[in-house]
Amino acid sequence: MIKTLTIEDYSRWDDFVNANNEATFFHQSGWQQVISKAFGHNTYYIYVEHNGHITGILPLVHIKSLFFGNSLVSIAPCVYGGIVAIDEASYTELDQEACRLATALKVDYLEMRNQVQKTPERPYKELYVSFSKELDADVDKNFLAIPRKQRAMVRKAIDAGLNSVIDKDVNRLYRAYSESVRNLGTPVFSKKYFQTLKDVFSDQCEILTVLHNGYLVASVMSFYFKDQVLPYYGGGTELARNLKGNDFMYWEVMRRAVEKGIKVFDYGRSKIGTGSYSFKKNWGFNPKPIYYEFYLVNAKTMPDINPLNPKYKYFIAAWKRLPLAVSQWVGPCLSKDLS
Repeated sequence: MIKTLTIEDYSRWDDFVNANNEATFFHQSGWQQVISKAFGHNTYYIYVEHNGHITGILPLVHIKSLFFGNSLVSIAPCVYGGIVAIDEASYTELDQEACRLATALKVDYLEMRNQVQKTPERPYKELYVSFSKELDADVDKNFLAIPRKQRAMVRKAIDAGLNSVIDKDVNRLYRAYSESVRNLGTPVFSKKYFQTLKDVFSDQCEILTVLHNGYLVASVMSFYFKDQVLPYYGGGTELARNLKGNDFMYWEVMRRAVEKGIKVFDYGRSKIGTGSYSFKKNWGFNPKPIYYEFYLVNAKTMPDINPLNPKYKYFIAAWKRLPLAVSQWVGPCLSKDLS
């Protein structure tokens, strides 16, 4: 039987997530609160229940945008999503309900952000890969496992006197991250979004900030889930390039995670052929394809809403020239509809 998640069932939903190896940080019920509070999107968190037990879940977000179209996504703005079920019957039931809902909402498409291919007959984007690696329990062994040239960058940052601290608020993170994404020509999320993530996920959400003589260099928000750490939203100021601030920042996340007993470092997704893709490969991480599968409703082809699309070239170039304060003011109006 298909049911819709209510606040009363959050703990049952999360118990299912914690017990299932296919479930990710992004399948947790807390994302429903985050998306509603920070973006105002309608969500459809549905699950299958048999004999009083949850046997499958599917979090869906409805994004209806004047600029970016009408879509139903599992789950935006997250890199992983899709159906998690303990049996084929539950999976099929949720998949059929998602397709029915997509049709009823008259969206352009339904997008399932699967880590592995689930429905071979459906089209998927050959655009994204993920990077993850098992960590050694010995900090020094992890350092030596970094390829030589990348390791030299981290050493240079250490020699420059960089240090890391854990921030309790999002202020320095937002300054570094918004400057970084502006320089890439991408609209930044609202500060409210980052604060909501911190409020909802509490100790699962940690902000590490890199300083040099007290000046902000870089900052990153990482998610902790089971035995994994996911450095997710990170960026650097103009000081970061010469001081190798980003290299030091990710090493510090790794070092601190090992000291906490974390076993997997998940670098998240990157688009093939981008600077982010090359940066992660330079750390010795191997790319693994991820499958964003589509069920087309009103659309005739898969969407192509990403910075590599040539039609966004002039917008990106113009955005890079915006004053930071203007990009922080205008950006959230656009970014909330990007998935």
